[in-house]
Amino acid sequence: MRPKPASDNLLRKLHERPQIPLTKWLRAPAHVHYKAFRMVDPPNQRPASRAEFQSLLETLNVPAETKVLRETFGYGVKEAQNGERLIVLWQAHTEYYTYQLWHLHPPGQDTVTFGPLTFPGYRFPGTALGTEVCRLDIVLTTEALPSREHVRTLFPGPMLYGSRILDEHTIVIASFTPDDYGRERYWVTAGTSQSDSSHLKDVVDAIVRIETYYHLLLMQKPLFSAAIDQAYKFEQVHLKQREIITEHIGHANSQTLQRWLNSLTQDLLKTNRMAGRLHFELSASVPYDKILHSTLSSAVEKPLESYRPLSDYVLSGITGVAEGYQQLLRRIDTLRGGFEGIISIIRTRVDLIVEAQNLALLQSVDKTTKNQVILQHTVEGLSVIVIAYYLSGLAGYIFKGLSELGWLTNYNLASAIFVPVAIGIALAITVVSKKILHKKLIGEPPAPKAEKPEE
Repeated sequence: MRPKPASDNLLRKLHERPQIPLTKWLRAPAHVHYKAFRMVDPPNQRPASRAEFQSLLETLNVPAETKVLRETFGYGVKEAQNGERLIVLWQAHTEYYTYQLWHLHPPGQDTVTFGPLTFPGYRFPGTALGTEVCRLDIVLTTEALPSREHVRTLFPGPMLYGSRILDEHTIVIASFTPDDYGRERYWVTAGTSQSDSSHLKDVVDAIVRIETYYHLLLMQKPLFSAAIDQAYKFEQVHLKQREIITEHIGHANSQTLQRWLNSLTQDLLKTNRMAGRLHFELSASVPYDKILHSTLSSAVEKPLESYRPLSDYVLSGITGVAEGYQQLLRRIDTLRGGFEGIISIIRTRVDLIVEAQNLALLQSVDKTTKNQVILQHTVEGLSVIVIAYYLSGLAGYIFKGLSELGWLTNYNLASAIFVPVAIGIALAITVVSKKILHKKLIGEPPAPKAEKPEE
């Protein structure tokens, strides 16, 4: 079954190697400038860097037939009439993008020196995006390694480092000190038997990868140092707060608890804000460190007589840095968890106080309700007595009148007999009036709808 077009395109992208055709344009000697820029907003600046690269190719009048442009990779080649060749290579990564600028001198001209590129009409754009990570000035030559005294005159800085990398014939010299142009210099002697284009590209790629990830790791050190001090202050404040709260929480009132909650919530928000920024800035340090160590390992570095190894300088600068960043992130997470834990305890204490207040209120309401019921029954009993009293008095007047008319022999006896009857009438009046009031206050339930007869 033929794969779907989307799957076909994905497989093609996975196996595509657009840099391979580039190697046919390379040769030694060569003068290479490298620049890397860390993007502040990668989703927006990555396509912007691609547009910047296109603009650079147009400014340099690079012919269309020597241009290659992909989503995250591209290069252009321009040749001058005297045989000089300029290769501009752009590549966008996850958080940074890079330029490799190769100036290949005419065949037969072996003299290549450090400094600005001298290709006719070359000019690099001054509006590069992001923050500059590093600048490199690399000289590739097939000549034998000059004497140490001569090499010393080519490099700034107090110390020289050198190693054989990739094979026995490729020698790399550096001082890891920026020159007057802010570039770190590398002298590469590939040897006449190892000057093929693919080998030259491998050497340059190894150098720029080491330098880029070395600087990406270390450029976060100022943020790391400031965060260490801030985390220490937060930890001290949290320890004091926890001691005070632990000692007084048993007898603290609601106002004190509320004040603690407000203070701790503000500290938690500050900690979360700091943790978010640090995770954003430092989370990539572990993969950067692994890439750097992997590149050093794949370079198969061998010592060079009278030079300190390149890896000595690189490893002395990055050893423990990535782990220190991760340790700081763990400290911040622990601090944040401590704030959340003590806030949870205070909220539990507040909930217990509220529940106790609600229970006391319910008990008070229950007692009041009982008292109201007793009072209601008492009032109802007195009402029956009062109504019966007035009924008996009215009936006594009636019985006395009937006795005067001669219709009743003994009105006192009749009045006495009527007292129980008056009590019964009074009780009936009380019960009936209570039911009427209850119906008016609560409302009678709606009458059920009559079902329609089936036709």
